[in-house]
Amino acid sequence: MSAPDTARYLQDEEEETFAAFDRTVVARISGFVRPYHARLYAALAAVGLFVLCQLAVPLLIRAGIDSAVRGGEGLHRVIALFAIVLAANAVAGYWQENWAARLAQQVIFDLRSAMVRHLQSVSLGVLDQTHVGRIMSRLQGDVNACQEFLETSVSAVGDLFLLLGICVVLVWLDWRLGAVTLTVLPVMVAIRAVWLPRVQATFRRAKDASSIVNAALAENINGIRTVIGARRENVNLAAFEAKVAANRDAQIAAAHRAHAMAPAVEALTGLALAAIVLGGGWGVATGRIALGMMVAYIFYVQRFFEPIRTLTQQYTVMQRAMAGGQRILEVLDVPVHVADAPDATALTVREAGIELAHVTFGYRPDRPVLHDVSLRLAPGEVGALVGPTGSGKTSIAGLIKRFYDVWSGSVRVGGFDVRSVTQASLGRTVGMVLQEPFLFTGTVLDNIRLNSGAPREAVIAAAQAVHAHDFITALPHGYDTRLDQRGQNLSQGQRQLLGFARALVADPAILILDEATANVDSFTEARIQAALRTLLKGRTSLIIAHRLATIRDADRIFVLDQGHLVEQGRHDDLVAAAGLYASLVARGGASFDDAA
Repeated sequence: MSAPDTARYLQDEEEETFAAFDRTVVARISGFVRPYHARLYAALAAVGLFVLCQLAVPLLIRAGIDSAVRGGEGLHRVIALFAIVLAANAVAGYWQENWAARLAQQVIFDLRSAMVRHLQSVSLGVLDQTHVGRIMSRLQGDVNACQEFLETSVSAVGDLFLLLGICVVLVWLDWRLGAVTLTVLPVMVAIRAVWLPRVQATFRRAKDASSIVNAALAENINGIRTVIGARRENVNLAAFEAKVAANRDAQIAAAHRAHAMAPAVEALTGLALAAIVLGGGWGVATGRIALGMMVAYIFYVQRFFEPIRTLTQQYTVMQRAMAGGQRILEVLDVPVHVADAPDATALTVREAGIELAHVTFGYRPDRPVLHDVSLRLAPGEVGALVGPTGSGKTSIAGLIKRFYDVWSGSVRVGGFDVRSVTQASLGRTVGMVLQEPFLFTGTVLDNIRLNSGAPREAVIAAAQAVHAHDFITALPHGYDTRLDQRGQNLSQGQRQLLGFARALVADPAILILDEATANVDSFTEARIQAALRTLLKGRTSLIIAHRLATIRDADRIFVLDQGHLVEQGRHDDLVAAAGLYASLVARGGASFDDAA
């Protein structure tokens, strides 16, 4: 058995800005629209009323002019009806925009929720190999493209029916003038066929240039300390300005191409109006065409080109939405490799040991990180995983938490295979403190009781146990002090202590410390070790560390080298065995990397 091939999901292939109409994308996204069909029908009803009002206005103007020519007969009825139509037009226009916006926002909310929910379930192997910016691009840019399409698609339907309605009315009023007006359509189609591919290529270049600038900006901000330390400000600024200049030129070119069609449409509008005025004027002069009809005809011809312009823009919006929809579906279609079995049970043990039996595992197919590893830690024992960097220590911790599934063999917690219990119960049973605990924006109190919902008293007791209480109470608002992004208003050591308090207040049966004292000074580490000896009594714990001081007193030390378990035993026994562990002790090194 080998690892699932996660390399093909959400990878950095060149992304398309535009895509052709895709029935699959439309069908899948329509599934998110279906629960809100009442809002959709309401918006379409408002569109229908709006189109009818738009078509009725020139006809009412015609009736008013004809009535005035006849001496005002029935003019008051025309004026009253005109006022009613204008009011209905305003109400329909408002409600079509309102319902379309409500529908789009609700669908986008559901779409984003579905994506985030799915991303929380997919294999960490996918997320480990995917750039965060790529995921954010799908959650933001691609979803926004779909939102723009949803918000404008209802009005686009109205524009389409308005265009068809105008064509019917033009031919109905005078088929000769109608034929003259409609001859511009083939010309418009030809111009668009030439214009669209060129503007799309320009938009792609502009998007790529913008992405390059954003990436360069993020890199410079994240690496500002290195930039200042190396005095590279001028070099980095020059390189950034070159990228910004390229982006500026690309955006200007895109703007030129994007607006190139507007003059052509205006020219065709002018030509069509000139033809109508000449032909219609002759008809009015000869008495063949009534003055009111001529005025109405000019109104219709002016409105004839507006939906053409908006539909052309909507086509571009649709293409962007299709490309964005395809990438959204890529996220939703990433398979979930680690999932609860149909018959999974809740793990409820309070005293739990850990056992790995002949475990082979890796992150990429045919490239194992662990080779046939077997180890056992009895309930209540303190174990330690040691070895050079890359030997597989953190991988074992990830398998115990079931962040990944083994290729072969088994991992058992409390006597149960981790694949046979629910992930939620496993998460409550096995706690973990990482080298750099992730702190969320919020209060100190909320960050400590993140996964436990513990009362304030329990949080304070846990903080006191790991010697975090003193620095917390010294903060401006104590436990109610709000932390900056990732806790940047705390030192590394303070953030680490909050990570310890978070794990301890959750009261797991098993506690894994993954390089958890790496960012703590020696004095603080000694105080933590003293607290942990009391707090971990009767609790199974597994310590992953490079530094000898953190693992000397472990009940069992497991020594890994290049994915193989090469030694295990107590400190004195391993020193006597004269192996890899003893070589570090003999050299007086502080870290196992010294013996690599």
